[in-house]
Amino acid sequence: MSAAAPTTRRRWLAVTSATAAVATSILPGALFSSAGASGLAMKATGSVDAVYVTAPSGTNLTLLKGSTTIASGVADTLGAFVFHDIVPGSGYLVTGSQGSTTGTSSSITVLNQTTPAPSSFYKKVTLKVGLNYLPMRDGITVAATLRLPAGVSSLAKGPFPTLVEYSGYGTAAPGSLLDYELGSYKGNRALLPDTSTVVGALIGPSLGYAVVSLQMRGSGCSGGAFDLFGPSTPTDGYDAITEIANQKWVANHKVGLVGISYSGISEFGAAGLNPPGLAAIAPLSPTEDLYSTGSPGGITNTGFAAGWIAERVHDAKPASATTGQAWAWAEINAGDTVCAANQQFHGQAQDVQGILNSSTDRVPALYDLRSPLAWAAKIKVPVFLVAALQDEQTGPQWTSLIKALAKDKDVYATVQNGAHIDSLDPDVFNRWMAFNSIFVAKKVPTDPGLLGKLILGGFTGTFGGGASLQPVPYTGLKTPALALAAFRKGEARVTVNFDNGNSAAGAGHPQAAYSAKLTAFPPANATATTLYLGPGGTLVPSAPSPSTTTYEPDPSARPATSAGTSFDAWAAQPNYNWQPVSGTNGLGFTTAPLSSNLTIVGKSSLNLLLASTATDTDLQVTISEVRPNGSEMYVTSGWLRAKYMQSLNAAASTAFEPIYSYNTTKALVPGVFTSLRVPLDGIAYTFRAGSKLRVTISAPGGDRPSWAFSNSYAAGATNTVQLGSSAFVFPVVAGITPTDSQPACGTNRGQPCRTYLAAGNGG
Repeated sequence: MSAAAPTTRRRWLAVTSATAAVATSILPGALFSSAGASGLAMKATGSVDAVYVTAPSGTNLTLLKGSTTIASGVADTLGAFVFHDIVPGSGYLVTGSQGSTTGTSSSITVLNQTTPAPSSFYKKVTLKVGLNYLPMRDGITVAATLRLPAGVSSLAKGPFPTLVEYSGYGTAAPGSLLDYELGSYKGNRALLPDTSTVVGALIGPSLGYAVVSLQMRGSGCSGGAFDLFGPSTPTDGYDAITEIANQKWVANHKVGLVGISYSGISEFGAAGLNPPGLAAIAPLSPTEDLYSTGSPGGITNTGFAAGWIAERVHDAKPASATTGQAWAWAEINAGDTVCAANQQFHGQAQDVQGILNSSTDRVPALYDLRSPLAWAAKIKVPVFLVAALQDEQTGPQWTSLIKALAKDKDVYATVQNGAHIDSLDPDVFNRWMAFNSIFVAKKVPTDPGLLGKLILGGFTGTFGGGASLQPVPYTGLKTPALALAAFRKGEARVTVNFDNGNSAAGAGHPQAAYSAKLTAFPPANATATTLYLGPGGTLVPSAPSPSTTTYEPDPSARPATSAGTSFDAWAAQPNYNWQPVSGTNGLGFTTAPLSSNLTIVGKSSLNLLLASTATDTDLQVTISEVRPNGSEMYVTSGWLRAKYMQSLNAAASTAFEPIYSYNTTKALVPGVFTSLRVPLDGIAYTFRAGSKLRVTISAPGGDRPSWAFSNSYAAGATNTVQLGSSAFVFPVVAGITPTDSQPACGTNRGQPCRTYLAAGNGG
């Protein structure tokens, strides 16, 4: 990517475009047809789990079902109000009053997620090259920019294999990012799409795909009210995919969903509704649940997650010179009256931050409908899933998606160490190209042309650099059917890339050293292995005699994050500041030097018998490798707020993975030992012979470069761990042999190093 790119290329879950105050010159538009029954100029219609109302500013509004009042509100300065979280069904009415003037809407039906519009609805739309407005089933229109394959000037040259990228960033901004990168863009730079949407806006067209960049409801020039992955997000995706697939220029009348991060997460809801025009999805760097990113282990993430949500809410405000999305304001100033009218409901965005602040619990009604994990179980199309186990933004807990996709026969997941950007690594993206060629384009894969190589080479140079794109596999076969058969035979359900960064490409450059093809994560042949916490900071294979050890958790004893100054998580060798846990602030437990290599693949659990002087405590558990030279390399972490121990779902949990609902709490009884299991995120790592495996227990914080935590207890508490009963349980996989030497500090991507320092208990 060009160093002069219009938005930051370093934060895929954040946008730095100019943002916004209410554009008071935008007048209320007559978007809906259910008019008021008397003098008040009021209109109302049912949406998905919502009711949209237009009325004069200041109108008092009441939503009724029969004679029962459901909710009330006041029309805002743009003459809009949205009743959110309304149970689908018929028989709703809206009444309004302003002074002595009143009105009542006609009967309203609130829509559900699973009933689409009639098939004729989806066949009425015709897309043109550039910016379009696609009608959704409730009458809202969403912005969608059609980008042709590079070098193609007309839709008449179709049909084209077609991709869709869907997010709330500046996705549908109609400027050409491809022209910008080639130095030929002459338009308004404010109209360039965010580089966070590079997969669709730049890479797709350079590889010969037509791409529709779809703007999430309530953001940019799309109409409606924003609700972060709310009820209308999947249905809008369904409607748009179906409309696009019906276009005569779309090859096979099927499209593929693509994107990284925000536009990777959005794929699950739309695909979970199984639109008939969807061929496949390729989500990169997603999360499996918003709660696990926003509150890992039940502990509020005050770092990246909190900042990202705040930016999304701010970004969805009505466009003006100071708030909203800059490209929408540029469109309005250029005379786009549809974009201007579509700002009307932007002031009615769901108060996501307020809802999250109202409870630290995982409230099912709030999270379940937004959960990629829940939608994944419903997906039937082929899936190409890639993410990293040290993802500094969305987090490493995403591997739960692999199990959730169990009923889908065509799932190809890649698990590796690295950062948020590493799902686009050169030795992964070649397989991404083959996947989309086979499952979306229905063609035999080919190597990218000169332009594709130029764009991909320039792009990968922006994160780590040094590694070149690997040859696209399954080329040279005679028919698409043979390519499909070869792909299914050659690709594993789970590919694990080990020691990403420790390859011939150079230290820290994005390329794996070796890999393994597995059937699941963890694979069925994984052996449950137990190491017990012992006296003197030992970690041993047999349970020692009972004893205890104590620590005083102090989150202020270390920096909140592991990021150093001028930190860049995507660099070949980031400036980490991963500080050790020392003194009485935590506990460390290390094995004796390993006699042979030990490969762990999967999630794991630290089972503790713990007492505290407080009624609650927050636990962070860190797994690392201590090398013979005295250095220590980070592997993974896990968290648990102790009060959620009562919410353990024993039936769903495994020996390796404790699963919590996080909606039932129980206070600790000071001084009384309690059994609890701390869930640890996925591991795919070979601990080398001669090294030691280490388990560290501390207050949350200091391990992740972008995650920080809000701890629940006052300073001065003492936690006591029962030794002999407490143990680390993890999945060991035999038969995986490293082909590289032990990675030196600063080589493995996403895995910082520090000088080993024993904790106060000796481990």
